[in-house]
Amino acid sequence: MDEPVQDQETPQPRRVGVREFRGNLTGFLREVRQGRSFLITSHDQVLAELRPPAPASRPRRRPGALRGCIRMAADFDTLPPDVLAAMEGENG
Repeated sequence: MDEPVQDQETPQPRRVGVREFRGNLTGFLREVRQGRSFLITSHDQVLAELRPPAPASRPRRRPGALRGCIRMAADFDTLPPDVLAAMEGENG
């Protein structure tokens, strides 16, 4: 089976046995925080992949970014008479 082609910038994940991983969990997590990836193996079979999270897909909100772009009608908060009467309990 062919291996997937890796980007030149993305190093191959390091293969680590379960015992080694369990013995130095804190160290591996520190390396993941720095951008390193690992394949956790048992008897040469990959059980899990440990890697940094993907960057957030949504851009950060910028307060005020739509200032001047949104217009409200002068009567946006005026209720139609029949709705107002129904809310006040009046039968129309």
